Amino acid sequence: MGNVIEFLVNYAREHDHEVRNVTIGVHWTCVWSRYCGVSLTYALSHDDEVRGFGRLEDKRASELAEYLRSWNLLEASVGLAAVNSVTRPEGNVKANGLDIALELSKGRRVTMVGAFPRLDAFRRVAGEFKVLELNPLLVNPGEGILPATAAEHVISRSDFVIITASAIVNKSIDRLIELAKGAGAYVMLLGPSTPMIRDLLDYGIDILAGVRVNRPRSLIRKISQGCGMLTPGKLKGDVSFIVLSKLH
Repeated sequence: MGNVIEFLVNYAREHDHEVRNVTIGVHWTCVWSRYCGVSLTYALSHDDEVRGFGRLEDKRASELAEYLRSWNLLEASVGLAAVNSVTRPEGNVKANGLDIALELSKGRRVTMVGAFPRLDAFRRVAGEFKVLELNPLLVNPGEGILPATAAEHVISRSDFVIITASAIVNKSIDRLIELAKGAGAYVMLLGPSTPMIRDLLDYGIDILAGVRVNRPRSLIRKISQGCGMLTPGKLKGDVSFIVLSKLH
């Protein structure tokens, strides 16, 4: 299946473009080059800083994409947003990926990597539902929210695995895909950080669910002013939620 991060960094090199804007918000990071790319802002401490801050817009998108290799996850957030900024987002369908995930969960043994909204709805429809979560403050085994270290045990029993695209930033993506495909599970990569690149489906992913940014200036303004979860109602046309699968 190969290495997802290497594929993405090479993709950015092949589709390089000058950078117009870099915005690192509390919750989301945007890089605007050919398109506007989004990534979760993944900071582990208040001491994290990005190499070259103040001069990031002097770099090319391919140079920022190299940050995706970094173990400074704030830098890696910029790297993923840079990859997405040179990606013309492909989608079969305009739809919120969370709705698609909920539909696909009916009667299945589902593992969700990263706690998304509407967990109660997933619990109602899935045959079995577990969440793997890195944030220890969110872990609650009584509600099926387990520490991320349970991945080796839980994913092997799954029919459907929903993976947050921030797993690319923290470098766990390849192992998660390997575990899911070893179990014969259907795999979804979900969230605004998702690179909507058809060739990514060759890396063991069955369906991509992300966004296409329609109004970069408006989205950047909202992100810089503390916009939290990116939802259709909150963004009002700034982005379109799109889905791309192998079925089309």
